[in-house]
Amino acid sequence: MAEVKSLSKVQEKWTRVTPQRSEDYRLGVESPRRDWATTAVAAKESHKAAMVAAGSSDAYAKGIAKAGTGKWKSKALAKGPGRFSEGVMVGGEDYGKGVAPYLEAIASVVMPPRFPRRDPRNNARVLAIDNALSKKKTGATA
Repeated sequence: MAEVKSLSKVQEKWTRVTPQRSEDYRLGVESPRRDWATTAVAAKESHKAAMVAAGSSDAYAKGIAKAGTGKWKSKALAKGPGRFSEGVMVGGEDYGKGVAPYLEAIASVVMPPRFPRRDPRNNARVLAIDNALSKKKTGATA
């Protein structure tokens, strides 16, 4: 039988040592062994196969059931708020680049006339914006 350290010792070392490895993380991102985009695209068929396998075994739903709402909530509350704030701050420029084409699409819509509140003809205004956003998303021209 193979000898292994106890779970408590492995867990204790992991929680004690791993947080000190942020510099190793940074260096790995700065100088990866292989280009991320190239290898990610090269793995697209493997990714598709993994998604099909996970779907056919119902792994997604099983994983959710195993974790449960309690685990999701406690982990999200313990980690999420700080990461959310930081992520928003460092992602502002990317957000702007991502949302700009959709704001432009909305701004280019010639809006149908506005009618009194609750008039069903006002739905045409919503539809006009929905159509513009759908065209932008799909790249449709008509």
